[in-house]
Amino acid sequence: MAQRTLTFVTGNVKKLEEVRAILGNNFPLEIISHNLDLPELQGEINEVSIKKCQEAARKLKTPVLVEDTSLCFKALNGLPGPYIKWFLEKIQPEGLSKLLTGWEDKSAEAICTFAYCTGNCEDLDVILFQGITKGKIVPPRGTRDFGWDCVFQPDGHDKTYAELPKETKNTISHRYKALEQLKKFFIEKANEI
Repeated sequence: MAQRTLTFVTGNVKKLEEVRAILGNNFPLEIISHNLDLPELQGEINEVSIKKCQEAARKLKTPVLVEDTSLCFKALNGLPGPYIKWFLEKIQPEGLSKLLTGWEDKSAEAICTFAYCTGNCEDLDVILFQGITKGKIVPPRGTRDFGWDCVFQPDGHDKTYAELPKETKNTISHRYKALEQLKKFFIEKANEI
């Protein structure tokens, strides 16, 4: 019997790789990816995640998982938040750390929200799984191959996400924390899915 699948809506190979590594071999579904251009919505973190997930489920008509990542600077009242992708694209990692020039408070929260929808067009209820890692924004250090990892130094560590070994990052990150909740949910519901 073929293993059942769950479609993770992403075109980011590194993100897919990290999700599969964190979920491990005992996850009851095979995670496959589908690159789907979803609208970049505005709003609060949960609202953006829910709407993106519903849109993906409508388009693909299958159970879907979407992820939305936010990087929230305390000094900027939570900005750039869910708009981090656009900030990073426009001002690069150096610009992210420079945003806090003049602010004493460099603290930030990395927030990962996974949204799951069954894909049933009649019932587009969405379940959210959210993880938060506290840290601070520092000048870029480490590799630059995965978003803003080079400017985020998690609390309790003297290295940025980019400088940490993947095995370490994958046990403390905001993504790990959200996926642990998701994993627990799917293992408990394995017979119902």
